[in-house]
Amino acid sequence: MRSMTGYGRGAAEIKDARATVEVRTVNHRFLDLKLRGGALPAVLEEAVTARVRGSIERGSVIVSIHHVRAGELTGPRLDEAAAARVYQQLAALARKLGTDAPQLALAIQQPGVMVLDEPVVADDRDILAESPVLPALDAALAQLAGMRLAEGAALAIELHQRLDELSTVRTQVATLAATVPGAVAKRLHERVAKLLAQTAELAPAPADGSPRPAPVLDPARLAQEIALLADRSDITEELVRLASHLDQCRALVDSTTAGVGRRLDFLVQELGRELNTIGSKSAAAEITTAIVSGKAALEKLREQVQNVE
Repeated sequence: MRSMTGYGRGAAEIKDARATVEVRTVNHRFLDLKLRGGALPAVLEEAVTARVRGSIERGSVIVSIHHVRAGELTGPRLDEAAAARVYQQLAALARKLGTDAPQLALAIQQPGVMVLDEPVVADDRDILAESPVLPALDAALAQLAGMRLAEGAALAIELHQRLDELSTVRTQVATLAATVPGAVAKRLHERVAKLLAQTAELAPAPADGSPRPAPVLDPARLAQEIALLADRSDITEELVRLASHLDQCRALVDSTTAGVGRRLDFLVQELGRELNTIGSKSAAAEITTAIVSGKAALEKLREQVQNVE
């Protein structure tokens, strides 16, 4: 597992050209790549983009390239023949006008005296072979990968702690859920008995002075109502899915496969869905309290998962 945060720097030199490349990455839902450092030949820019995309699956990536080519190392060149012609023409004009001979600097300032050699246009294969940008990029990506792996290892420890907290909450809820049917039946029996007593007290006394008849309770109907209430509060399926999601999260955190962040994002959403369903079905205050703790741990898990590539 790798973090989306990292930095890498690489430098390379081929013949008279040199390049320095820096790669910075931070969190992003997708791969957002930006190249900085001036225009590159199209084939070289495509090669840089392809290598970055082959190394990084998602994140906001800024690649800064400082590339000095061979023609840029020497700077402008003095065309001596052109300088001589310009100076002779200026000197002849000065004699004709009867003025002082011109300074050499005046001749050098004239157009065409200082020239830049046009670079030789190479084909795509030569550009890729002779440019130091790609070797510098490879070095930067290697350093970046090492940092992201180290950050990922630290993230894995944190994620396991949050998953353990959620597992503890699930165990607590499962234990409490086992007592829910009995508690529901007891509460319903108590309510029915109270209602029956109130009904007997409110019933009119028989005219002959005999005792009031006791209300009749249908045991089968009461059992049916208890079963319905217990079924509505049953969270067995949610607990099974919760355990499955937690196991899948652990497997992804321990996986050596890159790019598990999106799957972890999805599983975190599913964990939240199961916790919400359990909370809405909860028939016990203790379960509600445990679910609140679980949601707090889940939110911390969600924040950390946002850093996973």
